[in-house]
Amino acid sequence: MSGAGFYHTTVLLKEAVDGLAIKKDGVYVDATFGGGGHSRRILEALGPDGKLIAFDHDADAWRNKPDDERLVPVTENFRYIRRFLRLNGYSEVDGILADLGVSSFQFDTAERGFSIRFDGPLDMRMDKRIEITAADVLHTYSEQQLHKLFEQYGEVRNSKQLAKHIAASRGKKPLKTIDELKAMIAPVIKGNPNRYLAQLFQALRIEVNDEMGALKEFLEDAAKCLKPGGRLSVITFHSLEDRLVKQFMKKGTWEEEATDMFGRVEKKPVLRLVNNKPMEPTEEEIENNSRARSARLRIAEKIA
Repeated sequence: MSGAGFYHTTVLLKEAVDGLAIKKDGVYVDATFGGGGHSRRILEALGPDGKLIAFDHDADAWRNKPDDERLVPVTENFRYIRRFLRLNGYSEVDGILADLGVSSFQFDTAERGFSIRFDGPLDMRMDKRIEITAADVLHTYSEQQLHKLFEQYGEVRNSKQLAKHIAASRGKKPLKTIDELKAMIAPVIKGNPNRYLAQLFQALRIEVNDEMGALKEFLEDAAKCLKPGGRLSVITFHSLEDRLVKQFMKKGTWEEEATDMFGRVEKKPVLRLVNNKPMEPTEEEIENNSRARSARLRIAEKIA
């Protein structure tokens, strides 16, 4: 069971890789190896002198590593892309691809704690070297911190009520497993329970793995690592990620744009959007893989 399908059904595979405009002898980065689907397609497009550096901080991902001497695996978070490219002798590359989705394998492995469908530990760490788990967040964060977390990262409808309920209940009942969490919050769930739980789990997963902080660092360093004319291809799966990617590709900064006395923007953008609107999966792809429904692909090019 070593094929890509065993681990993960790759979303927007052709579109994301084609967006890199691959040169046969180029150097490319798959910043989120996952099931290896994008990596395999990039390797197919490269010639014998091409090179692919692949990042994934989840040790489980590498069970799918293709036996190809052009592939350089890096078991680290993509937020450290610049540092580890330099360690491998590359200051600039021709293209970078990132798929920000949680892999099907992670969702379908109960002991990882990502899925609402199985009981398992409240873990949710992408990288087992991280110390904090979802259980730690639920046990140690203040009511105010939980409220902010559920509201910002999960867009949970009654985030304030949920935070208050957890803070009041967590000392009285066990809270180490997914089923224990479901039982604890059952009285305050609003609307569709599956949707509600999915939003809550998203918030916890983002917090445990510092996904927004990692994405910001990755985008900043990815732009610095690209050669002039190099491409950045990013697939997002929720609006929080997509807004960050869209903003950075358009403005190249997280700060308010500084203007001169005539109102002109002083800082020139470092990237140019290749597609003004994000690309979305076809109806056929969504039919074959329901998890593709929320995927959005944005592609930008480094300005010379």
